[in-house]
Amino acid sequence: MKRMFWSVILVCTAGYLVFGAVPSPKTVAGKCMTCHKDKSPGIYKQWFASAHAKHDVTCLDCHQAKKGDKDAYMHYDARIATLVTPMDCGRCHEKEMKEVDASHHATAGLILDSNDAYLAHVAGGEPVAIQGCENCHGSKVKIDPKSPNRLSRATWPNSGIGRLNPDGSKGSCTPCHTRHAFSKAQARQPEACSKCHLGPDHPQKEIYEESKHGNAYYTHKEDMNLKADRWVVGQDYYEAPTCASCHMSATRKQKVTHDVGARISWNLRAPISKKQKNWQQKRKNMEDVCTNCHGQSFADGHYYQLDATVKLYNEKFAIPATKIMKLIKKRHLLKNPAAFSNKIEWTYWELWHHEGRRARHGAAMFGPDYTWWHGFYEVAQHFYFKFIPEARELNDPQVNAAIDKLLKDDPMHQWLQKPTKDLKAAIKSGEMQKIYKNMFSTK
Repeated sequence: MKRMFWSVILVCTAGYLVFGAVPSPKTVAGKCMTCHKDKSPGIYKQWFASAHAKHDVTCLDCHQAKKGDKDAYMHYDARIATLVTPMDCGRCHEKEMKEVDASHHATAGLILDSNDAYLAHVAGGEPVAIQGCENCHGSKVKIDPKSPNRLSRATWPNSGIGRLNPDGSKGSCTPCHTRHAFSKAQARQPEACSKCHLGPDHPQKEIYEESKHGNAYYTHKEDMNLKADRWVVGQDYYEAPTCASCHMSATRKQKVTHDVGARISWNLRAPISKKQKNWQQKRKNMEDVCTNCHGQSFADGHYYQLDATVKLYNEKFAIPATKIMKLIKKRHLLKNPAAFSNKIEWTYWELWHHEGRRARHGAAMFGPDYTWWHGFYEVAQHFYFKFIPEARELNDPQVNAAIDKLLKDDPMHQWLQKPTKDLKAAIKSGEMQKIYKNMFSTK
């Protein structure tokens, strides 16, 4: 009997330590549990197995609202808000909230005023802007007093990373830490990022899968120690990096950060790439990740090649195309009633927004196919045989003069007027490569 008694005590104690104390059904929090266990068992079980449950964090701790909150409403005995924002999470996770608020992720909702969203609304329509753009970038959540949860159905549900919330906060934690389990292992895997970071304009998912990093991860996923509390590259795992490894997770010298730009030295999204603010420190941060598995000379060589590739994209294609496009807009397109109502605007847009981004991201993430065939190959094809011919169709003397000067005077473009046999001989002898020697700059 004594043995049985202590066994029961041990099991109960272990259950408390693993799952936390389930609140009494007589308390408000307990009533939440009792009801949701029956009405939405999936949510209940996700929470019950989570770290929140183990630390006695209940529904009410996250969803409880104040009387003056815009999205607050009475739900049985509790005043709650359906929407849990970074401000709510920040009550316990203050450091993480501040880092997210200062990151690129938190500003993703500003795309709602950009050309991306403009195109979705005018060339597509509002439903596709909601289901497409806003599902990744975030909606501006609106209040509907007639709705049972006070949230407009056109703006909720939404887990966009840069969601604009009624309490004034920016962003959302749930794109990476999916409710209601909030799993560390899930957030550490590339699939957590690949809902949004994929496709024709930013195919990081596809590039990662093509790279040796991705190949190593999918081969050794079971050895990655993904569920561990501590997850330090080179110590707790070493088989491969994930998106989180490089951009957020801890190293022997750096703590975990929720500022996803803290290790990015180039802006590879813009029409013309520029170094980020404090890029030297950000590059050191990323090199610290690299050198857990590679030598410093390996990291130096990668950045030497990447910098040259980005500089090549800028100087050979992006800067000339942008100058020509600005001239065209000034002399022709200002008279047109709507942006993107002309073919050449679409061509220029895709040149940098699609092909140009793929080329640069491919080079940054060890994706050779995306650097060339899905990248520079299409950049060159569209620049020479779509953008330039469409610009010439305007029959504008100033535009044609600018194009003529570029193709005649810039040695990077003179190949168009030379015989193939001479070009092949120049490649073989190394003369062609000399044209690009100034791209390899350490500055």
